[in-house]
Amino acid sequence: MRYIAFLAIPICFLVASEALADQVSLKNGDRLSGTIVKSDGKTLVVHTDYAGDIELKWGAVEGIQSNEPLHVELQSGKTVSGPVTTSDGKLEIGGVESSVNDVKTLRNEAEETVYEKTLHPGLLQGWRSGLNAGFALTRGNSATKNLSLAFTAIRQTSNDKLGLYENSVYATNDATGAVPHTTANTAGGGFRYDHDLTKKVFGFGATDFFADSLQGLNLRSVFGGGAGYHAIKNDATTLDLLAGLNYTHESYTTFSRSFAALTLGEEFMHKVGKSTLLNEKALIFPNLNSVGDYRGTFDFATVTKISKRLGWQNAFSDIYVTNPPPGKKKNDLVLTTGLNVSFGQ
Repeated sequence: MRYIAFLAIPICFLVASEALADQVSLKNGDRLSGTIVKSDGKTLVVHTDYAGDIELKWGAVEGIQSNEPLHVELQSGKTVSGPVTTSDGKLEIGGVESSVNDVKTLRNEAEETVYEKTLHPGLLQGWRSGLNAGFALTRGNSATKNLSLAFTAIRQTSNDKLGLYENSVYATNDATGAVPHTTANTAGGGFRYDHDLTKKVFGFGATDFFADSLQGLNLRSVFGGGAGYHAIKNDATTLDLLAGLNYTHESYTTFSRSFAALTLGEEFMHKVGKSTLLNEKALIFPNLNSVGDYRGTFDFATVTKISKRLGWQNAFSDIYVTNPPPGKKKNDLVLTTGLNVSFGQ
């Protein structure tokens, strides 16, 4: 009798543990016990003591039962929370009945806490950034050096986005008597803040600075804002259309000017496969003080992942001004390539 009682203790413990565990029933008749973690509507993650996290196809799930509250977002956009039970092929969540196919996302308490933090991160949280650097040096029959630097940082939440950027190119011809000695010397930077007003419409504010010594431009300062439209917005592709106003001040070596201008353009991003990100942006700034004069910018860049932190970046930029100082060219083209180091998430 003592041995029977001794064996009954672990058996009862196992039965009790099984009863307390979440249950997932599959359409093929299998059942899985563990702790339901989360679902994105495509897969369901269940944590088990014996195999760690197990990922199941959501389409294979017949029903679930949880003793602890789950936070469920339905396809209708409604969010409900509470213990989940399944009866006659229907889920009951906190008194609300729904089908398995109506579930858009699902999270347990721990995952919900993490998710809530992503919705309202601190200003120093949630940044993704990258640094691109390139350097070339020649000596012998030629004597040149070239340095290019580019930095980007983006902080995006569910309803706003803050982006920072900086890029510069410096090149010299060090050969004796070479004219000009400096063959490139440009630097630019700025930021833009977007805030969603509706699911499709957003407002934005931006500040940009640019200098080009070979064009005689000491500093161009642009302060503007306006409205945008998310023409496409999904995990793989975004296309934003922009329209607004800006105030521009240009300081050249021979003169200065200030004027109001329109801001018109588009910004496109697309993920190519699992490793390459493509970015393109085209903007035009018609001068409202001088009809027919305008400035246009076009940027195109690709980043291909080599490893988690390292990538290969190519960038092309074209800045066009209809009315540069006398003797200066209207176009400035910049092409850079090099390694990209990414930081953050």
